[in-house]
Amino acid sequence: MIENVPFGLGYAMPAEWERHHATWISWPKNLNSFRENVLKDVERAYVRIIEELSANEKVEILVDSEAEKARVADILSASNSRKDNVNLHIIPTKDVWIRDYGPIFIRRADIRRIDLAYTHWKFNAWGDKYGEMKDDTHVPELMPLREFRKFKVDMVLEGGSIDTNGLGTFLTTEQCLLNKNRNPELSKGKIEGFLRSYLGALNIIWLGEGLEGDDTDGHVDDIARFVSKDTVVCAYEEDANDSNYIALERNFKILENAEDQDGNRLRVIKMPMPGKVEVDGMRLPASYLNFYMANRLVLVPTFSSKNDSTAIGIMEKLFPERKVVGIDCRGLVEGFGAIHCATQQQPAF
Repeated sequence: MIENVPFGLGYAMPAEWERHHATWISWPKNLNSFRENVLKDVERAYVRIIEELSANEKVEILVDSEAEKARVADILSASNSRKDNVNLHIIPTKDVWIRDYGPIFIRRADIRRIDLAYTHWKFNAWGDKYGEMKDDTHVPELMPLREFRKFKVDMVLEGGSIDTNGLGTFLTTEQCLLNKNRNPELSKGKIEGFLRSYLGALNIIWLGEGLEGDDTDGHVDDIARFVSKDTVVCAYEEDANDSNYIALERNFKILENAEDQDGNRLRVIKMPMPGKVEVDGMRLPASYLNFYMANRLVLVPTFSSKNDSTAIGIMEKLFPERKVVGIDCRGLVEGFGAIHCATQQQPAF
């Protein structure tokens, strides 16, 4: 019955730019994701991310063991992070991309207070691609979230595959959510029903395909993101000979004709691509859209591209009251992700 699911009880997923209590991350260590020489670059990126986040909100870090906890504590003690805003939790994980296997928080407001809960979806390592990483589906059960109501969902879903304006309009892609390697038994209508019941998705805008080199099968957080209730930033490739050109052009046109939950057209802003970022001849899913909106802050991935400054400038115009910081993600993207993939927001309550 509808009364027994979050939407029926008044819960919905808030927008990322709304106030956070904390950001959850998992400390990087997986040599299957990052070559050993690259892992040092990834750790440096994490330190920069933690320094910036901890100035504005709590940072909750998952580590594998007491030994790793001590090592990470030593690294952060030598950084500019705000120590009273950083907490380390011994919760083993297989990979860093907590956006996809971590809890997705929802909330409701009544006369007296904001009530926070979370949804726990199935995680099958991006369509059964990485068997050893499927254990991360249990991570939300291990996190210190007992004070919050939990809703377990019988559907595979990764957090990077959806985005919302906090008012009921969601972005996603057909390439990912309709992929038979996720939920082969579910129709498009049933998937929409799960998103409505557990996240409050009243209006779903279905984009087509994602980026070349994206092992997530087209996560939306690399191609289109809400930055306000009526504004979407969309990845766009100007070079018609680039392999991403056709898919991104199609997505842009879908967004140009899309409407929000009230039937109003969206404002769509083009974001350039950083160009080809490759390792050993393989194209990586490098995108400026994998940014993260935190309290008084926006963290934007950079790739030593001529378009880095353009991307930063676009975000500064969109967020004039927030500090916009570029984070070198050339190492992170070797693991097929960037800042948004590596973070999961816990809304204020």
